[in-house]
Amino acid sequence: MIITKTPFRMSFFGGGTDFPDFYKEYGGAVLSTSFDKYCYVTVRHLPPFFDYRNELVYSRTERVKEISEIEHPAIREAMKWLDMHDLRVTYEADLPARTGLGTSSSFAVGLLNAFYALKGKYADKRKLADDAIYLERTLCKESGGVQDQIAASFGGMNIIEFNAEGYSVRPLIISADRKKQLNNNLMLFFTGFSRFSSDIQVAHETALKDKISQLSEMKNLVSEAEKILTCKQDLSDFGKLLDYTWRLKRGITDKISNDSIDSLYLKAVNAGASGGKLLGAGGGGFLLFYVEEDKQASVRKALSSLMEVPFSFENNGTSVLYYSPENYEK
Repeated sequence: MIITKTPFRMSFFGGGTDFPDFYKEYGGAVLSTSFDKYCYVTVRHLPPFFDYRNELVYSRTERVKEISEIEHPAIREAMKWLDMHDLRVTYEADLPARTGLGTSSSFAVGLLNAFYALKGKYADKRKLADDAIYLERTLCKESGGVQDQIAASFGGMNIIEFNAEGYSVRPLIISADRKKQLNNNLMLFFTGFSRFSSDIQVAHETALKDKISQLSEMKNLVSEAEKILTCKQDLSDFGKLLDYTWRLKRGITDKISNDSIDSLYLKAVNAGASGGKLLGAGGGGFLLFYVEEDKQASVRKALSSLMEVPFSFENNGTSVLYYSPENYEK
């Protein structure tokens, strides 16, 4: 039996520049962090006492004889690709899926980590990220960028830079006190809306050619954010920069926001938030705001209809919690 633990991520700046069609020509950069909300994947061999050969438990339960019958695309394609069979796979998570936190990619990373461990094979963080990208974007043919898989695998607060040759991951060098202050000044709220990221990503990809200037500016904001965090600049400027990048992002496609989200955002800003953004591709999920501590009660009251989710940054990325490999023979 194998149990893996993989964090979710929040992307602050540069989202959208991690699309291959963009960064291979113009370069890309993202500033993101993983945080202490996780998905857990348990994988073990299924005993041969049932009239099915694979059991998959996530938001529903699948029991099938053939891998080709599996409806969950990531599980089906990963099992075919890595020649896995006769399995019980269980997925649990601290937060709901389709909410802008890279949940599907965290699952892909955690699933592959568990599969390799079950076979007794070591896979480092770059291999897990690369394989998760291949699984989601090539095998499952899902639209989207490639930052989520990297963030979930590596963990920590990083600047991920993209070019035609690939990507690099550079940890953000920031003092513990300043990082704690940033964490304390960020508030996360669940809007209650969920969406399929790939649906919005298709619209995003379609708009890429017409939005080169906006995306290039969003990429440049990554270096501006790094200066704010690593110099003695007022941290509230980070919130103002979040507001600016959110306004840029909203202009890429009309599917990113809606009247309800815009109304919630305005309430938070009027109550004292310096700025914020909707996490992920857009359309729903979690709103993140930068709010000085003396104004947080006011923002919390203004958004009292929403669930607030306290969180802390984490640094570990995907990991194997329990390791008991099994003899894997056909």
